[in-house]
Amino acid sequence: MAEHRTMQHDALLDAARELLGEGGTEALNFAALAERTGLARSSVYEYFRSRAAVVEELCAVDFPRWAAEVEAAMERADTPEAKVEAYVRTQLALVGDRRHRAVVAISAGELDAGAREKIRAAHGGLVTMVVAALADLGHDEPRLAATLLQGVVDAAVRRTELGTDAPETVADTAVAVALRGAAR
Repeated sequence: MAEHRTMQHDALLDAARELLGEGGTEALNFAALAERTGLARSSVYEYFRSRAAVVEELCAVDFPRWAAEVEAAMERADTPEAKVEAYVRTQLALVGDRRHRAVVAISAGELDAGAREKIRAAHGGLVTMVVAALADLGHDEPRLAATLLQGVVDAAVRRTELGTDAPETVADTAVAVALRGAAR
């Protein structure tokens, strides 16, 4: 029975990822989750108390996987510059991933303060990954530089999602800003 429950839970999370990918947080509702999974709407409430709880669970499951991909890409890089580039490019490559939609949904204000704090802490762990590379590049304030670099990545993610620029152009520009600042 527990295995069946886990399968239903996983199916709900998959359906939530699809809905977020198709229409953002507005598309994520219990009626749509029930329809996608073939469960009764009341069954969805057995797993999640609210839409925010669905997003929180997605973040709890998906963010560590996403961070592990960034970390692995950085570990494969052999210079501080290459590590920073891997940090930027890997996050931008994940924009098209369904898992990313849940992380983006956080900014929609769907989560309560406690959930947002958990996600911010996880995000802080992502930022921590690039601190050493920035220190190796000679930054006097590598933690601050890492936080600002994440701001560049976040802006590049939003720009990529707009679809007005080619994703590769956005990634190249974000890497250039990360490594050389505003200078060309």
